[in-house]
Amino acid sequence: MIACSFFFFSGLAFLPHLGVQNDEAIFGMAFLKPLAGACTIRIGHSRFPLMLMSYLGTLKAWLYRPVFRAFGTGVWTLRLPVLFAGVASVWLFYLLLRRIAGERAALIGCSLLAVDATYLLTVCFDWGPVALQHLLLVAGLLALVKFYQERREVALAGGFFLLGLAMWDKALAVWMLSGIALAALALFPRRVLAVVTGRRVAIAVLAFALGALPLLVYNAQNDWPTLRGTFTREPRPISGKAMMLVATARGEGLFGWMFFENWQTPAPHEPYGGFEKASAWVGELAGHPRRHLLFYAFLLALLLAPLARGDALRAILFAVAAMAVAWYQMAITANAGGTVHHTILLWPFPQLAIAVSFAAASRQLGRFGIPVVAVVTAVMAVSGALVVNEHHLVMLRYGGSQNWTDAIFKLDRYVEGIPAQNLYCLDWGIADGLRVLGHGTLPVQVDTDPISKPELSEDDRAVVRRMIADPDGLFLAHTKDYEFFPGVNQKLVKFAAEAGYERRMLATISDSYGRPAYEVYRFAGR
Repeated sequence: MIACSFFFFSGLAFLPHLGVQNDEAIFGMAFLKPLAGACTIRIGHSRFPLMLMSYLGTLKAWLYRPVFRAFGTGVWTLRLPVLFAGVASVWLFYLLLRRIAGERAALIGCSLLAVDATYLLTVCFDWGPVALQHLLLVAGLLALVKFYQERREVALAGGFFLLGLAMWDKALAVWMLSGIALAALALFPRRVLAVVTGRRVAIAVLAFALGALPLLVYNAQNDWPTLRGTFTREPRPISGKAMMLVATARGEGLFGWMFFENWQTPAPHEPYGGFEKASAWVGELAGHPRRHLLFYAFLLALLLAPLARGDALRAILFAVAAMAVAWYQMAITANAGGTVHHTILLWPFPQLAIAVSFAAASRQLGRFGIPVVAVVTAVMAVSGALVVNEHHLVMLRYGGSQNWTDAIFKLDRYVEGIPAQNLYCLDWGIADGLRVLGHGTLPVQVDTDPISKPELSEDDRAVVRRMIADPDGLFLAHTKDYEFFPGVNQKLVKFAAEAGYERRMLATISDSYGRPAYEVYRFAGR
């Protein structure tokens, strides 16, 4: 309860302060206008979106649809559900560890998971998306362990159904699922074969297929694009990805990416309330730590692993093998494994290995075992909590970075008050956030890609000419320092000038720290 409560209230402290990141809100395209996606089927007059992209399903969109209908859209309705999912994953991880390694390991593991800043933030802001991935993976494994221990086939069906849902949610779940399968076959071959029957194989396959059915339907109808389009071999060395893995394990992977730093903030915010001042005091007293002890605890757990025996040792090796297989797949895949939202998919397996190893080692110390492991766990938990606190301080003082600027809230309010038939979003990172914040009522246009191309075809030029000639069109762009595709804004202005139009600036939208982030303008004939 302490671990789950810390996770929840820590998430609440972060939740309202950062702007909506594009991938955090991308699921909105399934039901909020302008509608988009890779696959939608129609039955009668009803539409059923199945896939957003070749590897990203609409499970999250279906879960959020009644939430948005009941409570509207905003940062609270966007982030509270995934925060609850994160709390549930901590609780289920405790239950999983208790079943496979006992109460001592369960308490260690869930304590370390709850104070992991990277796990907390990637879940709370869920731009991976990762929140449902963690929840479904842990819940599925818990059901399969229950099946093995109790031989209840309903648990077998439930476990494979949840893992199938994980595949539909995001096909990159195959990294962890393949790692888990290979590790289980390598370390528990007799136990796996002992429970295999034709009936149980059929139950497992059917339950998994049912969970992943939308993904299977989409691929069957489109010549399996998920398999063809999600793997390209990485041509570069993987050392950078290894460094990102270590940074994730140390808890420092989001500094300088999710938040700005002091040299990027002309007017840092000072702590303004009792909680914020207490947080600043704790950070000052602790020396503003940006790394916790999880990485070193994992190395120590490997060194202590020989003290474990039997199932405990196999559980440690299982966690390590599953992570190794999953990370190897990230490492050899282009555009994968080099960011936190990929490496965090390995969690909570580092905590599993640490918890089982430390619990087993403590039993070798006799009556001193519990006090020793309690102190070690407390030190690690405090270390993690201090790094969570440091993330909170940096966020409050310097604000969200280019991806997370709170200027999008001002932009949303501004465009709601201006009559426009079309809102042309010129850069990545604008349209999906406005779609959700505006509850699908803003006339956002998402077909502005031609202007970002290196060379424009005649068809592209025709599209751009229609945009700039639109008398009811409003153009939303990033300022130069915030552009994701550098130069796209000026490229459009230059094209318009050559066509006889000039830009008329309406507003520059800054974040709450005074940094200009968005430009709003129209075009008019000379």
